[in-house]
Amino acid sequence: MLGLPFILLGLCTGIFSGLIGLGGGALLIPALIYLFGFTQYQAQGTTLAIMVPPIGLLAAWVYFKQGHVDIKTTAYIISGFFIGGYLGAKLAVHIPEQVLRRVFGGFLTIVGIKMLF
Repeated sequence: MLGLPFILLGLCTGIFSGLIGLGGGALLIPALIYLFGFTQYQAQGTTLAIMVPPIGLLAAWVYFKQGHVDIKTTAYIISGFFIGGYLGAKLAVHIPEQVLRRVFGGFLTIVGIKMLF
């Protein structure tokens, strides 16, 4: 089950995306760097590949040509992200907007502090 951690990352990212509209860069990039040891380039390239249709096709292609996209990881995360996005959205519509706003702001603050230090 080599891909299971990446599928779980995709699932969690999908849930956050559906729940508070947070996903790609704000969650995947730090997770790939700090949890999986990716370089910043690899994390950005892989995240762009995940978000390709239609967001980052040309940008992901540039990273891919330089060898900075992990295709296997991309496929695993997409599988979890697909289901997680649905689950997060189902949950979000039942949470008051003010609570979602605070969760989003708190998470961005934590990620920002972590990225600074």
